[in-house]
Amino acid sequence: MVENKGLIMYTDGSSRGNPGPGGYGTILIWGHHKKELSAGYRYTTNNRMELMSVIAGLEALTKQGLPITVYSDSQYVVKAVEQGWLKNWIATDFKGGKKNKDLWLHYHALSLKNKIRFVWVKGHAENVHNNRCDELATAAADGKHLLVDEVYERESKK
Repeated sequence: MVENKGLIMYTDGSSRGNPGPGGYGTILIWGHHKKELSAGYRYTTNNRMELMSVIAGLEALTKQGLPITVYSDSQYVVKAVEQGWLKNWIATDFKGGKKNKDLWLHYHALSLKNKIRFVWVKGHAENVHNNRCDELATAAADGKHLLVDEVYERESKK
């Protein structure tokens, strides 16, 4: 019997036009179980969707205290967490106009409930799960029933 060493999460975000219609795709893998998540937004950015893919995966969890490995092709997301950028952004209240404060604070609150590490994977390469997340994200961005990224839309009008 194979021992489960934690949750595996693959994530990807997409934006048509950047900004423009966007979407995210997330795959959660727990042992032999797999769950796919995706949603599209009518006006957003690629970085917001990359981050939303992680948030959506964490929001879908029913247990806390899990070891989680997140595989992402977003250097923005991976480096922000793994290289401590996020800690600095929070400590300085996102001074200097750091973007996506709302999503980063939401991610941070969710991250405190689990043991998360990020691993960067090359996008559009031979990683089956990353490629599937890309398919989910782009299909969601191209969908008809797009959600509203209220914070981004409000802030982009300023």
